[in-house]
Amino acid sequence: MSAGEKTKAKMEQVVGKSVRKAAHAMHKEKLAAKGAALESRGKMRGAKERTKDVFKH
Repeated sequence: MSAGEKTKAKMEQVVGKSVRKAAHAMHKEKLAAKGAALESRGKMRGAKERTKDVFKH
């Protein structure tokens, strides 16, 4: 997994999670859904990169 993609995946997860939690606290469900989508996109990016590494080695 490239360092840039790994960093991007982790950043998306962390930012998405914090946006989701803050939006829930403010009762902004639409924003919470966007945060959850960002978090899951980061998780999928990380999984994709890990899978690439498995097949390369």
